[in-house]
Amino acid sequence: MTENRLRTLVALADTGSVRSAARELYVTESAVSAAVAALTRELGVPLVRRVGRGVRLTAAGAVYAGYARQVLGLLEEGRAAARGAADPARGPLRLAAVTTAADQVLPALLAPFRARWPDVELALEVGPRRQVWSSLAAHEADLVLAGRPPADVPATILALRPNDLVVVGAPDVAAGFALARTPWVMREPGSGTRATADAYLAERDASPPRLVLGSNGAVIAGAAAGLGVALVSRDAVGTELDAGRLVVVDAPAMPLDRPWHAVAGPAPTATTLLFVRHLLEAPGWTAPPAA
Repeated sequence: MTENRLRTLVALADTGSVRSAARELYVTESAVSAAVAALTRELGVPLVRRVGRGVRLTAAGAVYAGYARQVLGLLEEGRAAARGAADPARGPLRLAAVTTAADQVLPALLAPFRARWPDVELALEVGPRRQVWSSLAAHEADLVLAGRPPADVPATILALRPNDLVVVGAPDVAAGFALARTPWVMREPGSGTRATADAYLAERDASPPRLVLGSNGAVIAGAAAGLGVALVSRDAVGTELDAGRLVVVDAPAMPLDRPWHAVAGPAPTATTLLFVRHLLEAPGWTAPPAA
């Protein structure tokens, strides 16, 4: 049961086909098939099944792929921890951030960090809330920048930064705002901001028209174009507010306090802690209150 075989199964689970898995791993299709066949013999249960001219994971294969993902992530985390312990300034750092944090918060942090510690091997994953917390749980990320971590994810909160969520709209839309009638422009399901907006409206028994757009930038542009109001981080719309393209809507119980969290797993690597020390020197970031 080698690391390469586990990587092959995970690639097959992620891509959905032998051809795509082979392309992702830079190996032949026969190598993918051979690796999965070897795992099947070792486990004694079928991991894939034929579907037309392709293959799909069986229930057993899908379950085992989840464990394989965690094992691979833990191995990467172990390598990072060992290299960081030897020299934190030359270790790897795998960051994961939700879209707004990646767009609005990280750039001002990464540029001076790179200048200060140029030999740290940085990697950044950007995705919706569910994706970045899954990466942390699977040991595929060393540090996540997002909202509050879910209760079921083993996490160590290392730093906090204020973050207000506000309702914004074009000036004419804001002037006629009515909670139950004015359309809302929203992110896709799985976004933390979308979940907060849905909960906010449900708590007030409001069911306004909704328009779902595929990115944070599209939501902001849609609101500025007059398509409706949007719940966004104030960090994301500073330029639009200054220019008057958007205004803050006087909505009930707003703004919402949803601080940014910098979160590692239970045992942060030395290089992760190096970045957190840098982060705590930046304006607005503070260490979490002592438990």
